[in-house]
Amino acid sequence: SFTPSLCSFQAERTPRSERKRQDSFGMFDGYDSCSEESTSSSSSEDSEDEVPSIPASLFLGMFMCCLCSPATCEMCGMVGVRDAFYSKTKRFCSVSCSRSYSSNSKKASIMARLQGKPPTKKAKVLQKQPLMAKLAAYAQYQASQQQQNLAKSKAVPVECFDWGRYICSNNLVGAPVSCFKHVPMGMCWGDLAEGVRVEVLNSDTNLSTKVYWIAGIVKLAGFKALLRYEGFDNDTIRDFWCNLCVPEIHPVGWCASSGKPLVPPKSIQNKYSNWKAFLVKRLTGAKTLPPDFAAKVHENMQFPFKKLMRVEVVDKTHLCRTRVALVEQVIGGRLRLVYEESSDDFWCHMYSPLIHAIGWSRSIGHRFKRSDVSKKIDGQVDAPAPLFAKVKDVDQSGEWFKDGMKLEAIDPLNLSAICVATVRKVLADGYLMIAIDGSEAADGSDWFCYHSTSPSIFPAGFCGINNIELTPPRGYTKLPFKWFDYLRETSSIAAPVKLFNKDVPNHGFRQGMKLEAVDLMDPRLVCVATVTRIVHRLLRIHFDGWEDEYDQWVDCQSPDLYPVGWCQLTGYQLQPPAAQTLAKKKKHISSLKEHVIPAKKSDLIIHWKWRNIYT
Repeated sequence: SFTPSLCSFQAERTPRSERKRQDSFGMFDGYDSCSEESTSSSSSEDSEDEVPSIPASLFLGMFMCCLCSPATCEMCGMVGVRDAFYSKTKRFCSVSCSRSYSSNSKKASIMARLQGKPPTKKAKVLQKQPLMAKLAAYAQYQASQQQQNLAKSKAVPVECFDWGRYICSNNLVGAPVSCFKHVPMGMCWGDLAEGVRVEVLNSDTNLSTKVYWIAGIVKLAGFKALLRYEGFDNDTIRDFWCNLCVPEIHPVGWCASSGKPLVPPKSIQNKYSNWKAFLVKRLTGAKTLPPDFAAKVHENMQFPFKKLMRVEVVDKTHLCRTRVALVEQVIGGRLRLVYEESSDDFWCHMYSPLIHAIGWSRSIGHRFKRSDVSKKIDGQVDAPAPLFAKVKDVDQSGEWFKDGMKLEAIDPLNLSAICVATVRKVLADGYLMIAIDGSEAADGSDWFCYHSTSPSIFPAGFCGINNIELTPPRGYTKLPFKWFDYLRETSSIAAPVKLFNKDVPNHGFRQGMKLEAVDLMDPRLVCVATVTRIVHRLLRIHFDGWEDEYDQWVDCQSPDLYPVGWCQLTGYQLQPPAAQTLAKKKKHISSLKEHVIPAKKSDLIIHWKWRNIYT
């Protein structure tokens, strides 16, 4: 399983070569310096998908080193583990502090500490056990590495929307991370679930330095977890929400390997007389994060697209063509593209079907707006073709789509509607140019491109079978709409059902699940949203606080859907539920101006007909 067992008392002796291999990972560093009683480890079968169990004796040995009440040096004020302090009374962190306490420097040192100044002497802690020295060195190394990583990373804005309060107050359920294969950790989330234990900062303490305690996952919602400190049982007063992928979350055993103190929360510190025995009992058979969890998160947060890479992307003012754009910004896999010869930008995910490698349009026969830029800016490079989303290979030699065939399609200018549509042009590699019946421009400027395997096109009758309202052609008066009559009146044929994508993955979404979703009518925005309906692989996404008319039909594998906590993890701004529908309408009017620039007001009314702006 993904999360290893914390304790296993069915132990057997581990060969010395195996102990050396474990030492190389740092977690078990110094293991050989322990007594012979701690040379056993639990037996487990190695496999690709299974993380080995933490050896019980090793876990306990490391655990005992940290699970002690913290001690504060009476000379320099340093907080540390009491067992590592000097003298029988454990009052000082070092020999020098012990000697200085009774010397003339006592007064000066105390005044310096009160004024917030560091001690004048570097205290050298007397360590009787080699393990403690190794743990301290490892902790110092890890702290320096963490500081370097933080310095390199960009500051993440404070999340203005409180997902935890929103979920708890309404008893909501977040879609699991495993539903989103395109997000960081989406492919390796595993069986991370309620009951998993982690080590986190102890916020219920009066100590001035950082101390830690063990907490268990009470509820999961995407990347966010409701945690409860061990020892609180059913008391929820200290429960708190946290993103599991932030650096402050650690697997059980991290404190021991890093030399950090485990300190019970102040509210319950007198609840048990023997915390060691309590935790050993509670953690036996429990699960924790794998030791490489943080490394996997870091690896998954690396994205191949870089600034100044050139791509071909749909022209948002003329959907029928593409044009060259430059990558200006990358956040969590989402790209802000700036069109060449223009200051207009366009947001999409790096796996969006709207972006392609340079030369794609010419290779399939798609319209393309050529650029007059003759010289590239320094640093510009064409994005490599392997970086883009792959489409399924199709055989166009046999029965295939033909110009004039009828079908049903999600309208890219009104994603809440599935409309009667027509294949206008068959391109190479399985791509089709499609138009919405009754509202297309005479010059074909509003045609749009879908691949034949796209989950956004359906055979005639799909909506009727699945009880979805089908939007008839504009001006069509014979209602209710019937496909048989319409095909006869237009002397056309429906595209064969066998040509459409009928694959339905086991996506894991359920009605009512919460998530973060892109408003595709204004794709720079990621909003709080809900899955309100599921039809095979098609999801109806409702934006919380907005009217139903702004709902959008989205595929279950769309790269524009994200788990709860994605914005916080990547540093993207999350839009909270709308407070006023008027503000939402104004935003959509503005976004439609960006998507379509009509020549006349009459055309404007046609393109905005679904918004009911004039009714």
